Amino acid sequence: MGAFVGMNNLKSTNKTVATSLTIGGVIIAVMMIFGILMLLAQGGVIDVPDAMFYQFLTIHGTGMIGAAALAAAGVMWYFLNQYVELSRSIFNWFLGLVIIGVILVVIGVFSFEFAGAWTFLYPLPTISASAWGTIGALLYLFGMLILGTGFLLLYMDTGRAIIKKYGSLGKGLGWDVISGKKKEEDAPPKAVVASTMVTIVNTTAILAGAAVLIMNIINVINPSFTFDPMLAKNLTYAFGHIFANAIIYMAVIVVYELLPKYTNRKWVVNRVFLIAWTMSTAFTLVIYTHHMLMDFAMPKWMLIMGQALSYANGLPVLVVTAYGALMIVHKSGIKWDMGSGLAFLSMFGWTVGVVPAIVDATIVVNHVMHNTKWVPGHFHMYMGLGAVVMLFSFMYYLAKVDSTVKESKIDRIALWCYALAMISISVQFLVSGALSTPRRWAIHYPGWMTPAVFGAIAGVFLVIATTIFIIHFVRYMKNRGKLGSDKYEQKTA
Repeated sequence: MGAFVGMNNLKSTNKTVATSLTIGGVIIAVMMIFGILMLLAQGGVIDVPDAMFYQFLTIHGTGMIGAAALAAAGVMWYFLNQYVELSRSIFNWFLGLVIIGVILVVIGVFSFEFAGAWTFLYPLPTISASAWGTIGALLYLFGMLILGTGFLLLYMDTGRAIIKKYGSLGKGLGWDVISGKKKEEDAPPKAVVASTMVTIVNTTAILAGAAVLIMNIINVINPSFTFDPMLAKNLTYAFGHIFANAIIYMAVIVVYELLPKYTNRKWVVNRVFLIAWTMSTAFTLVIYTHHMLMDFAMPKWMLIMGQALSYANGLPVLVVTAYGALMIVHKSGIKWDMGSGLAFLSMFGWTVGVVPAIVDATIVVNHVMHNTKWVPGHFHMYMGLGAVVMLFSFMYYLAKVDSTVKESKIDRIALWCYALAMISISVQFLVSGALSTPRRWAIHYPGWMTPAVFGAIAGVFLVIATTIFIIHFVRYMKNRGKLGSDKYEQKTA
């Protein structure tokens, strides 16, 4: 059940998946440029009008998460498709809806000056102090709704396929193995377990997001229609936090599937592994409440739950994955290349990125640190050095097994350049947070500027490294289908 299908069958899916990776990778690089511009503005190096700064902030946050999710969904689809029967036409619809959504968001932000950030917190889309009008708000909100519809369509198909193959989503998580009804040898593959978890949590997240988006749209059209702002904030963060978190759970399938190929070892799925994924499925749905710790109107039990479960959620899957990655590589004689190197680097990024997040989830710390740059410090490390690196790992791997494009010394230099640059950017955010520098402010006092300038310089190197990664993948796209080194494709996962 855990073995890969033949190379010829895999090749037929590569063009579809590579398209999502290319679009996602290019958007990620462009979003990095907006990040640099914001840091330069905060550092006093360039003059960016305040209204434009918040447009940059809106597109950077929305675009980066959307692009990473698009690429990660492609990765998940690629591997899951080897164990269950997925619909290629549904994936194409997903791609089309996402592209339409992105276009509407971009027009809303830059042509109609919408700058309400990805959180679009009610009633900000409607009451903007004339910063933007009705059209800009509607374009952004409808764009997000269409984008979410594309993802929902994809997850409905993954859920359908998993249920058809295994009988239920619970069995896709291995509950029958956990309960002892099945032997561990009969457990579903790692890609299926992770995909089942993501299908459950992201379907829930997207439905929450759709509800608050539709209510916001109605409010923009008819301001007399109102609803509870606290409900709106809960729905917004239930959507945003879960959706952003799920990116790494989709992308980590790369680590699960590739490292066994490189090491020629099996990564065993046991009860501990399955229990960890079930725990994260449950915890991920409710830990968004750590974003609400400063909202005194929230029920106290929800805030305590948010703190306690945020601690718990940071451990199960991360521990079994990081430990498993170390054990499978240890004394394996692995031949390091860009694919394996980036996959292993992503484990470091995920592990260290979780630490400041757990710190921020502590109520007494959160009251001081949450509205500072400490939060983007955690998030850039977790995403930029974790999830996104997993995506680049898969790009290099796909180019290796499906083309004759070779890695070069420049690629290896870019790996180290990317790692050092992203660490530098993350650390400057954390240092800024420790200095109580507020996040989402267009203007900084002089004492806050130095870390921002440092981060902007590091950002330039980050864009250069990312560009090298993407150029390599574009070269693969032009040579796709020519047999590369399929050595690892023949191994058992």
